Order: sequence, then C-alpha cells, then structure tokens
Amino acid sequence: MVRRHDAGRFFLRVSVVTGGSGGIGRWVALGLARAGQHVVLVCRDPARGNAAVEWIARQVPCPSLELRLSDLGSLGAAHRLGAEIAEAHPRLGLLVNNAGVFTARRQSTTEGLEATLAVNHLAPFVLTDVLEKALKAGAPSRIVNVGSSRSDRAKIDPDDLELERGWGMVRAYSRSKLAMMMTTFARAERLRGSGVVAHVVYPGAVASNLVREGGAIGIAWRMMAPFLRPEEQGADTPLHVALAPHWATVTGAYVKRRAAVRPNPRALDPVLAARVDAATRVLIEAALASTRS
Repeated sequence: MVRRHDAGRFFLRVSVVTGGSGGIGRWVALGLARAGQHVVLVCRDPARGNAAVEWIARQVPCPSLELRLSDLGSLGAAHRLGAEIAEAHPRLGLLVNNAGVFTARRQSTTEGLEATLAVNHLAPFVLTDVLEKALKAGAPSRIVNVGSSRSDRAKIDPDDLELERGWGMVRAYSRSKLAMMMTTFARAERLRGSGVVAHVVYPGAVASNLVREGGAIGIAWRMMAPFLRPEEQGADTPLHVALAPHWATVTGAYVKRRAAVRPNPRALDPVLAARVDAATRVLIEAALASTRS
C-alpha cells in the first residue's frame, strides 16, 4: 500500500524513515518534513501509519509525505520494500533505520529467525543493501541507524548471532544493536569516497513504544516512562545527524547527544566485524532463499 500527500515531491530531497508511525520515528519524520524533504514513512500498521501522516500534515504546511506498509519482521518484506522504494525514488538523500523491538520472550519470525535480531539488525541491513544504489545516486546522502547504549558493553559471537545458547531479552537486544553498529561501520568504510556516509546514533532512554510486552515487563516499562526522555527529545540527535552539514563530511561515527563518542571496542575490531558481516549475510541469504522456494 502506498499513500501520498504530495507537495511537488519530484523536486524535493527524498528521505526514508522506518518505524515512522510512532515513537521517535514519527518525530524524526516530522522534523524532516519541516526541513522541506519528501518523507517516506515505513510503517507496519496501516491505521497507525495513516494517523502519523495526518499528525504531520496538521503541523507542516503542504508537506510531502508518502506512507509505505511493511512488516520488517520479514526479510523478504524488507527486500520487497527496498525494491519498491528504489523503483519509485532512484535517488535517495537519507535512510533512517529506526524500527526496532525489545521482547521479553524468545520469538521466531515467519522465516525462522530470532525476532530481535531480525527486526533490529537483519531487516535494516537488507533494506540498506537494496537502497544502496539509490543512496549513491542521490549523493551526498546519509544512512542513520538508531542504536542503543546497550551495545556499549555487549559481547558478540559471530557463530551464534541468534543466541541459540543462553538467550535473554537484554542480551538479545544488546547483541542485535552491537551487530547493527559493527556492520554500519563496515558499510561506512566500504562506501568511503562514494558520497554516502553512515552513522549510528543513540537517542537516549526514551519513553517510546519500543517495549510492547504485557505482564510485568510492560508494567515496569510504563512505570519508568515518567523518568525517561520524551519522544520529541529522543528525535533530536537522529535529526541532527540527518540534517546538520558536519555529519555529511565524516562517516562511521557513534553519536550521543549530538557528539561523536567512542563505541564498544568490539565494534572497532576489523576481524570480528568481518565475521559478523559474513554471518549476517549467511542468515539473510538463507532467509531470502526460503521465501523464493
């Protein structure tokens, strides 16, 4: 499904934001629309997606918005989404991979992958791969991946990215964000000189809808909400890295509160990063092959 709220979009820089129906993704999309960009909001739920489009349209005079529906729990869906966006927009200026999950129980996707890794790491990897040509064509362009401070002390085993041994909700989330960071830095190096930069941003501890669990986990998250950053504040650093001129001149940064900080040392290990990248591609190829068979 594609819904457009056009305002001369063919003359505007095109930005893609996943997880755009709520949380910081919706505020990032609003900021990009205010900056005069054509914003493609990727959402899973049509009602929430349409509500986000209307919410932005009420605040921005004549915005240029586009809603695309996709369940990024499926790598096949992520691949199709990328192909559709690339066909509609051969030149992209920005990709913000914001969609993410934090689950209290181990879950599997329809393709048999551990869900936290699939949504937080594998799906954005696939989407970015498919859109890389359009990002190069639209250079100077940016990839902004929303990370977590949970990656700062995380450990990772390239031979067990799905945590088949010793799964825990915090370990799974932390590992997925570290894997995303490592492959983002690897992509930044591969794209150096192409006009495409790639960064990881930490939005802070935000009172968002990241935790969708019921029971004790959901109750605890809701109790913490008054002490967390509002969603609008959480969008500040992603928007800054997406729009500020400085971040187009450097690549491969980990950004907190608008400043580059040192990441987990494991993220800077080229040998480990190469193994994580290779393991990521093996999982993706197997999943995509299953959708083609």
